[in-house]
Amino acid sequence: MVYLDHNATSPLRAEAREAMDAALGIGGNASSVHGRGRAARAAIEQARAQVASLAGTRVEDVVFTSGGSEANALALWGAIHGAADADARITRLFVSAIEHSSVLANADALAGRVAGLRVERIPVNGDGVADLAALRTMLGEGKGRALIALMAANNETGVIQPVTEAGELAREAGALLLVDAVQAAGKIAIPRADYVSLSAHKLGGPQGAGALILRPGVPFAAQILGGGQEQGRRAGTENLSGIAGFGAACEIASRELATKDTTQRDRLEAGLKQLAPDTVVFGAGAQRLANTSNFALPGVSAETALMALDLEGVMVSSGSACSSGKVKPSHVLVAMGVSEELSRAALRASFGWNSTESDLDAALSSISRLLARVHARAA
Repeated sequence: MVYLDHNATSPLRAEAREAMDAALGIGGNASSVHGRGRAARAAIEQARAQVASLAGTRVEDVVFTSGGSEANALALWGAIHGAADADARITRLFVSAIEHSSVLANADALAGRVAGLRVERIPVNGDGVADLAALRTMLGEGKGRALIALMAANNETGVIQPVTEAGELAREAGALLLVDAVQAAGKIAIPRADYVSLSAHKLGGPQGAGALILRPGVPFAAQILGGGQEQGRRAGTENLSGIAGFGAACEIASRELATKDTTQRDRLEAGLKQLAPDTVVFGAGAQRLANTSNFALPGVSAETALMALDLEGVMVSSGSACSSGKVKPSHVLVAMGVSEELSRAALRASFGWNSTESDLDAALSSISRLLARVHARAA
């Protein structure tokens, strides 16, 4: 089996599994004051320190969640309700057109439920990079405090976004910035922002664990109330084993961050161009994550390619995992101005910690056979 879908989920690392097994053996609730409870609390706080180290932030700024989607939702709802509670209402929400659906859907839901809140999309250029000139204009128009949502790197194309520059624009305008760093974590340095979301399973940790990082003093209101866990910011008994695995994965990612290179991605794309010179690589003109390639073989639908490759044991995806199975084109590619026909041919290969050169060779061989069959039918 050749697994090239790390952007959907990166397989669990051995170190994360070991940390999870150890946490499962504790058998206590971190809110209890007895020995097992203290052991559970110690495991959670160790993981919190490991997450904070990868993110370059303070330990107390890390709020554990069930994953990246919850972290994004918590940031948006928590910021807007928290600002209202502090009499510093957010009236404008600027969201890039290529954000993950957990950001886009929650932004639209907030617009329908919070009176006076206006939501606008930040456009991107043909390579999928956010248009900061447009953002500057948007910030200068209208009145009221603004919240900006701009991901660190796109999950489909791997295109790295200008979040540092967006942060500067936000500070100039007195706005707040949410950075979805789910796909970037473990691949590039995590940027600083008012709100940063992370997810364990994208970097070799378990599914069902994530974190929201809050800059000190930012407006925030808890959305899940109850037992007061996470310093009252997110109630509910902690996912002890998931958090422990998350922390272990972050520790490994911190050590390996400097070793990332584009060799496998570039070799894949060169091989694709050799097999099919009309191959289109989306975002090729922009800075991208070293592990991600989003491409189209014109005339070969993604559905056909996915099934053919899967039958040969090669696992890639079509766009983001959250939208797989849907017939409509990727909203990311649509925002980039890609035609519907080409969008429907888009495939994503994403490498990770256990990817090998033989995986790459096998993938290219399978694609070569796929193209031969397509050309034979067309002849």
